[in-house]
Amino acid sequence: MPTYLSYDLAELAYREEGAGLPVLVIPGGPARDAAYLGDLSPLASLLSRKLVIPDLRGTGASQPDTDPDSHRADRLAADVATLVDHLRMAPLEVLAHSAGANVALLLAERRPDLVSRLVLVTPGTRLLDLGPEESEWDDALERRAGEPWYDEVRAALEAEEPTPEQELLGEALFYGRWDAQARAHAASDGPQRNPEATRWFHEGAYDPERSRTTLAQSKVPVRIILGELDPWPNARAGEELAALFPDAKVTVLPGAGHFPWLDDPGRYALAVREALHD
Repeated sequence: MPTYLSYDLAELAYREEGAGLPVLVIPGGPARDAAYLGDLSPLASLLSRKLVIPDLRGTGASQPDTDPDSHRADRLAADVATLVDHLRMAPLEVLAHSAGANVALLLAERRPDLVSRLVLVTPGTRLLDLGPEESEWDDALERRAGEPWYDEVRAALEAEEPTPEQELLGEALFYGRWDAQARAHAASDGPQRNPEATRWFHEGAYDPERSRTTLAQSKVPVRIILGELDPWPNARAGEELAALFPDAKVTVLPGAGHFPWLDDPGRYALAVREALHD
């Protein structure tokens, strides 16, 4: 796996899939091994692009740092900026998932010379101080009332001291289909996640007012891909996020959750291709 030296001389890893013009892929989690994104080679093939996937600091082959602040989203954006400079491929398009969207937006805010387009998949929005209302979680659960697992999931989510089995079952809300593949994906979260890096990811990393002001002047096209059944970001979040940018569009994938490549890989791949080309 190739490596590069970041701004503080930490050695960090990344991998590449496919061939063609580069697309930088920023994983979410936060602090989850990029393996959770699955096999990206079919997507790279469909796009005829080279996907560059960094192991963010503290995940995968990139070792954690003794300085906990180095795991903050703003520091990770600096890591990613150093990678793009190292590759000498700027400006490039950025595809970011979930919490990784915070890193991507910080990159676009602080190094706009490196980013030509943002594609944000079920994006995290903490950077912009945009979050769900309590009632929206209830609404998301009620939308799934017809699911065979509904009663068990509601009980799991309402449990004061949920068992490990209930904690896993509660993840069903984030998947369009709660099948064997989804259960295995949810169960892999713990082993794939760095809890210390997760703890520090958001800590002191954001200035929402500054980010909103700066990004409102950005000329970078922003394309947002949502899952219809995802509790967060929901349709309201997508609309409010898009409204912050001069050039933004939202696509909602029917029947998809927070990890839309699992629910309908073909539809998801086509949505990404359209987002990169429209």
